[in-house]
Amino acid sequence: MKIKYLGHSCFEIATKDRKILVDPFLILSPDYNIEGVTDIFVTHGHSDHLGSAIEISKKTGAKITANFELANYCASKGANVNPIGIGGWIQYGWGRVIAVNAAHSSSTPEGNYAGLACGYIFAFGGVALYHAGDTCLIQDMKTIGELYRPDVALLPIGGRYTMDVEQAVTAAGWVGATTVIPMHYNTFEGINADVDTFACQIRNLNKIPLVMSVGQETDF
Repeated sequence: MKIKYLGHSCFEIATKDRKILVDPFLILSPDYNIEGVTDIFVTHGHSDHLGSAIEISKKTGAKITANFELANYCASKGANVNPIGIGGWIQYGWGRVIAVNAAHSSSTPEGNYAGLACGYIFAFGGVALYHAGDTCLIQDMKTIGELYRPDVALLPIGGRYTMDVEQAVTAAGWVGATTVIPMHYNTFEGINADVDTFACQIRNLNKIPLVMSVGQETDF
């Protein structure tokens, strides 16, 4: 499995025959090649997470996995969808995914209700990856650590709309992942964060901070 950071909260996850996008807001990767995208996961309806999901789905045929209300919205725009509920597992040919709680608001670009915000846990064979979406620090992260034991955690650190650095470090301890990747920071005014401080505090937990630059790819 390979993970590529495309900026903000957007990641590409590549397996042998699958190309998966999470929260495809591609403002920092405008030249990203969508050819071959097979699956899209959206954590909530805000435009910096829904991003280009609908357009990519319509061009590639990729299914958008999202909560029921957001999936229906995407379907109404012509996208292929795969609705999921909080706590529900969906099996895919490459593994399985569960939607988990995230404490955050969610609306469509038109401002209408878009269901519950969520995060996702991806189970790829022997590797479990947690994408927290937009969220504050929540007790569910302890449960995620106990039940799902993620190896890799993608955590927002920008503050204001999500956890800040200090809260994300606490989340990393609760979730228990060995490798922690920061996201949702420094994209625009209001979510600036000191990623060096975050990395230092993650190392103090005896975990590996992986601060990825846009376009960087790593293997797991």
